Amino acid sequence: MNAQKLFGPVLVVAVGLAAAVGSLAIAATSGDPQPAGQSEMQLPPGWTAEDMQSVLVAGTPGKMHEHLAQGVGVWKGKTTMWMTPDTEPLTGTCMSTVKSIMDGRFTKCELAGECPAMGPYNGVGISGFDNVAQRFVSTWVDNHGTGIMVGEGELSSDGKVLTWEFKTNCPITKKPAVMREIEMITGPTTKSLEMFGTDPKTGKEFKMMHIEFTKQ
Repeated sequence: MNAQKLFGPVLVVAVGLAAAVGSLAIAATSGDPQPAGQSEMQLPPGWTAEDMQSVLVAGTPGKMHEHLAQGVGVWKGKTTMWMTPDTEPLTGTCMSTVKSIMDGRFTKCELAGECPAMGPYNGVGISGFDNVAQRFVSTWVDNHGTGIMVGEGELSSDGKVLTWEFKTNCPITKKPAVMREIEMITGPTTKSLEMFGTDPKTGKEFKMMHIEFTKQ
């Protein structure tokens, strides 16, 4: 068996066990009583209570996860799209349904709409905030491609603008490419999304899409 495939599940189990054991171990060090009929569980060899606490903190939702949760709901979008920098824009509509998953640790976005000349468009994204990396993280897949876009994001100090940088592969140049997305909260029930990509013919960045969302 491939070592990487084996290591992945083992690590997941280890971290899950650490999270379960950690609360008991930390409770023991703080003097809290153990549950009736349950013997004290020992830390893994070489681990300290601080190590276990780090694992617990890494998995605990916080303010940044609450920020993502503000987007939960159904949003109707008006889209404007540019295929290349000098073409006339194409307009349409879309619907975005955002749900909270994994006990508030992530949000799932399902977007459906029409893409002119390419037919129905369906995409799914998972977004979260990595407490260890201290960065927003996201993935995106859709029915118009076979790759998975992976992105990192940063929130502005006023909490209204979330700027993403996604890595993907250009189907024309066959090389890695970067796409920027800017999510902006414009009101209590409105927000906008702007997407920028690189023109494969000139190598220059241009605005590819603009969506105005209204919460339903």
